Amino acid sequence: MRVDVRDLDCDFYGFSGHKVYGPTGIGVLYGKAALLESMPPYQGGGDMIRSVTFEKTEYNDLPHKFEAGTPNIAGSIGLGAALDYVEAIGLDSIEAHEHELLDYATATVSDIPGVRILGTARNKAGVLSFLVDGIHPHDIGTILDREGVAIRAGHHCAQPVMARFGVPATARASFAMYNTREDVDGLARGIRKVKEILG
Repeated sequence: MRVDVRDLDCDFYGFSGHKVYGPTGIGVLYGKAALLESMPPYQGGGDMIRSVTFEKTEYNDLPHKFEAGTPNIAGSIGLGAALDYVEAIGLDSIEAHEHELLDYATATVSDIPGVRILGTARNKAGVLSFLVDGIHPHDIGTILDREGVAIRAGHHCAQPVMARFGVPATARASFAMYNTREDVDGLARGIRKVKEILG
């Protein structure tokens, strides 16, 4: 979805390159200039300095102040290409497609007895977190994998909220611009297979 950091008035905003079809190991961190200026660099080396003497070190201008050493050149080029690709398709088109798939998946998976969907926010991203009564999410993931359906199972970097609601883990299907309704149908078939084997 489209994000405007000025409209949000956020101090910092980050995202991972692989979430926009780019390479792993690279991302973007936006920070308000005043905050970044007040912070010391977290690493030393290369382009992050303007000058060094025995008496003092003068740091480079932003963003170089935080770009120590040899930059991830290949990752930067790959991320740039990925962002160009996403922009060419159009964020609105991608968001509409993912939202349509999420609506279809929510309706389809909700019809399976014993399945509980977690997270029903109105404007949520294209992810469907769910539980199947009496079956651990890791077992769900293993069987779905054998059925050719890739999901994630676990805490999803949210252990405190899982603990708060007494949920050991969840199964999560994520939808992207390359997914189809047939993929959702495969997910539903796979969940039924999970219930058949372990239910």
